[in-house]
Amino acid sequence: MVNAGPATAEPPPSAWAPLRIPAYRNLAVAILATNIGLWMQTVGAQWLLVRDPNASALVAMVQTASMLPILLLALPAGALADTFDRRRLLIAVQCYLAAAAALLTALTAVGRMTPALLLTLTFALGVGQALTLPAWAAIIPELVPRLQLQSASALGAISVNVARSIGPALAGLLIARTGVTVVFAIDTVGFLLFIAALLRWRPGRPGSGDVPERFTSALRAGGRYVRHSPVVRRLLRRAIVFLIPASALWALLPLIASRRLGLNSSGYGLLLAALGIGAIIGGILLPWVRAKLPATRFLVAATLLYGLTLLVVALVRSVPLVLLALLPAGLAWVTVLSNINAEIQLFLPGWVRARGLAVYQVCFAGTQALSAMAWGFVAQWTGLVAAHLAAAVLMFLGAASTRLWPVPDLRGFEGEPSNYWPELRLTVKPDRRVGPVIVTVTYTVRAECEEEFVAAMDVVRESRQRTGAMRWGLFRQGEAGQCFVEIYQLPSWDEHLRQHRGRLTREDQEAEERARALTEGEPATAHLLPAEAT
Repeated sequence: MVNAGPATAEPPPSAWAPLRIPAYRNLAVAILATNIGLWMQTVGAQWLLVRDPNASALVAMVQTASMLPILLLALPAGALADTFDRRRLLIAVQCYLAAAAALLTALTAVGRMTPALLLTLTFALGVGQALTLPAWAAIIPELVPRLQLQSASALGAISVNVARSIGPALAGLLIARTGVTVVFAIDTVGFLLFIAALLRWRPGRPGSGDVPERFTSALRAGGRYVRHSPVVRRLLRRAIVFLIPASALWALLPLIASRRLGLNSSGYGLLLAALGIGAIIGGILLPWVRAKLPATRFLVAATLLYGLTLLVVALVRSVPLVLLALLPAGLAWVTVLSNINAEIQLFLPGWVRARGLAVYQVCFAGTQALSAMAWGFVAQWTGLVAAHLAAAVLMFLGAASTRLWPVPDLRGFEGEPSNYWPELRLTVKPDRRVGPVIVTVTYTVRAECEEEFVAAMDVVRESRQRTGAMRWGLFRQGEAGQCFVEIYQLPSWDEHLRQHRGRLTREDQEAEERARALTEGEPATAHLLPAEAT
């Protein structure tokens, strides 16, 4: 359960507010340059394949090759970003990306680029992006105040879609005039610019002084948090329901441009620019929309708008009409996905933010990758028109599904840490690696409140499992009917210490207070350690 406070009457911060912070501004400009290069690389790769006999499948697989690594690696990347120095991690990854992009450029220049090699190197670039995204998303709260996080999310969407507008259009012009090699070279320069910006940034926040989490423990803890967080699961479900049909437009647009509209590479860049311009408008409007409309209402409106665009693209051969239809599609794309991203970023506590955002990126990129490949095969078997019509029907069904899975409204939600548990007092001082550890909490429940207490403890169960518990159970003593015993198991003493020192939030505290209000006296807590470790 989320207890979001009432929406504030104050106007939301401008989407441009974070740019007043020099550190954020320098890195954001570098990210923009990198995104422009990546979009140019995508257009160049797709255009190299557009005249292949198997173009319908191969062109769509460029998107699959770039997104699939995020599906495979985002979770480990999130654990790395929560475990190691994020700045050094980002610098190392950008060096790898620059090397991969340089190899792509060199092989294309000498005419040795085959479809298989092109998809392989696109996959290699996707690996670097998978390692970059969680770390970059997790450092944003270190760069901007919490009140500006929504604006930073909107600004990130604007940056992505400015790149989506400029990159394809510039790539189309360069491909027509100079060929694909120059496009790939510019992608390499973008990574070098990001490296330079990271080298200039000096994080001012000192370390916490706590022992860093081990990689495997961090990975498991992130998975447990998402698995036992109903809010995060619902937001991820909404993103997937939207992305499955929405991916058809991005995956098949090169074929719409070349086969149905008769456009060259410059014309394809113009279509992508129209999508990008609409997305920029959506990014600018997002803070205002979030303040004025319930999340579910504008999700439905944006989904219907995108579905109508799919119908226009499927049925209309007029270039001006398709361009006009792509503007609201870009707006709908960014308002849906940037809002979901902002909601997740605001809800996640700092200790698991990179891992939680990595799960979102797995859903985002994985759904796009697999859906793009699926829509490519659908278009190969049934044609472009049938594929877009099928996607439109799925989009409309997704809008109808908001009755079953509405978007949680987190306006006014506060997810700050709340260290409310009492200091541990043990006669035995275990090593942090000792485990498993069992914690028991014994409650005396008033007779008239037993049913309500059991329901309240189900919310406490989610809290325990989000913050570290592997197993949880609530039992009733046979000898004393009013005594209930909560038992939960953690993988190590270190995991329990982290519950005490930064993983709990105000939401967790309120869940416990609701349950304890139904009991008499103070609950008795005991910690059970392995006998051989004591």
